[in-house]
Amino acid sequence: MDSRTPFRVTNAGAAYEGIHMPVSVLLENVRSLYNVGAFFRTGDAAGIEKLILAGITGYPPQNMISKTALGAEETLPWVHTRQPVEILRNLRDSGHEIAAVETSVHAVDLFDWRPRFPVCVVFGHETDGLTPEVAALADTHVRIPMLGQKHSLNVATAGGVILYELLRKYRMLREAALPGR
Repeated sequence: MDSRTPFRVTNAGAAYEGIHMPVSVLLENVRSLYNVGAFFRTGDAAGIEKLILAGITGYPPQNMISKTALGAEETLPWVHTRQPVEILRNLRDSGHEIAAVETSVHAVDLFDWRPRFPVCVVFGHETDGLTPEVAALADTHVRIPMLGQKHSLNVATAGGVILYELLRKYRMLREAALPGR
């Protein structure tokens, strides 16, 4: 392509028409409103069902959320609760796998994880992680591989990694279920 040739703008989501992931995200005590806004934007982009904002996690309307969400706080369904335990129990009772994104002795590598959809993925406080009560409710603990000297990612970055890996896995499951495969 010649550098003078304009790029053709296409619908980048066309291959994903009709896919709406059966995934919810719960943020427990995420203190940065910019991180919350980034979850709104990434959650909307990945097609999740709902964002659950728990504990001290901020919620709209907030300028810092709007700045990074770019309107996704208006399109992605969300709820706020001070107590996430009841919501997680209700999700489990309705068939959701509860997956905590935490590095723990029981954590499975993200790429080895075989999620049972529907899934609720739980992210915790930027430095303290999840409260023991919420971590104990998880059916699965998932860790993102860390190859460098630092052993963590920004929570919003981790959210993007997890959600797009879930989208890849969900798409593969849908394709495998198509007739003739």
